[in-house]
Amino acid sequence: MTSSTPPGGPGGLARFNALAEPAARAALHEVCASSAWGRHLLAKRPYATAEDLYTASDTATAALSADDLAEAMAGHPPIGRPKPGDPASAREQRGMAGASEELKAEMLELNLAYQERFGHVFLICATGRSGEQMRDAVRERIGNTPEREREIVRTELGKINRIRLGNLVQEEQA
Repeated sequence: MTSSTPPGGPGGLARFNALAEPAARAALHEVCASSAWGRHLLAKRPYATAEDLYTASDTATAALSADDLAEAMAGHPPIGRPKPGDPASAREQRGMAGASEELKAEMLELNLAYQERFGHVFLICATGRSGEQMRDAVRERIGNTPEREREIVRTELGKINRIRLGNLVQEEQA
């Protein structure tokens, strides 16, 4: 492997490639709740590099139908309310952990308004973003057309999937 090998290295990727299909499907479902996305990634195994895995994820995400995208989004909790007992969800939404009660209340209101407008949870790659940045993003995006918002959601989902795949491959080394 070269120095440009993504986090996780060949050991984690080799282990992911060797997982039995049910275990690999379950692991991929933790990354993205879209069954079409998971099937696409399973069909491409084994992966020579982590970058190949990320590229397959990007391709699968770009090909998701509206229903597949809705299935993927259903696996994401609202910003400010990570899934109980899910360390990945809490880690991704860390920017809201130290937010003021006022900001948390505002995010709840914005999440509800967004969900009413678009029919799904506000999806953003929250990793590394502050609560204020997430609030500003929902404020900005709530005025989008449904078509424009669907494409932004697809882009954000792709970012989330890449981060989660990197963590999956990294965790596979342990």
